[in-house]
Amino acid sequence: MKTLDLANYGPVIPVIVIDKVEDAVPMAEALLAGGIKVLEVTLRTACAMDAMDRIIKHLPEAIVGAGTVRTKADASAAKSIGCQFAVSPGYTSELGKHCLDIGLPLLPGVSTGSEVMMANNDGYYFLKLFPAVAVGGINLLKGFAGPFSDVKFCPTGGVTVQSASDFLSLPNVPVCGGTWLTPKDLVANKNWEEITKLAKEASAIKRL
Repeated sequence: MKTLDLANYGPVIPVIVIDKVEDAVPMAEALLAGGIKVLEVTLRTACAMDAMDRIIKHLPEAIVGAGTVRTKADASAAKSIGCQFAVSPGYTSELGKHCLDIGLPLLPGVSTGSEVMMANNDGYYFLKLFPAVAVGGINLLKGFAGPFSDVKFCPTGGVTVQSASDFLSLPNVPVCGGTWLTPKDLVANKNWEEITKLAKEASAIKRL
């Protein structure tokens, strides 16, 4: 699988933080029920790897990837449990080349033209703009469209259900990353039905 293929499954990839491993499978089930198949689980909590392992084993129809991958060890651990892709908040050639070596598709994070060029130099042309809104959002992506006409971006960080369609209207944005699909309060209250509603809403977002 190529990382750009992830855009074929819907307009939004949820960026998920799991604090309790027992929430992993029901949360994933709720997202799948709402039409969200690609799940990025961030390595921001101690139980993240265990959470992904459970989702992968219990819900083989889900396409699970590890987010916040910063080191070769992170990438190797994600690959070992069966993650189908990885997402990094920034980019280093060491990480990019390691992911190529182990056959783990990587969606690398960038925020500047220099980082785009570094990633391109290692063969990466589908990149995560992060933190998207903070570094310039739509205006930056429009600016990148000229010199980087062969590069596609997944803006993540500050994107909302309201602004997602504006991002998706850009020719260099095939998909967005969204943190709004799994709010902490809904997860804490195990309100899986509401998360399914948010997933359905995200799945229905159209390009302008």
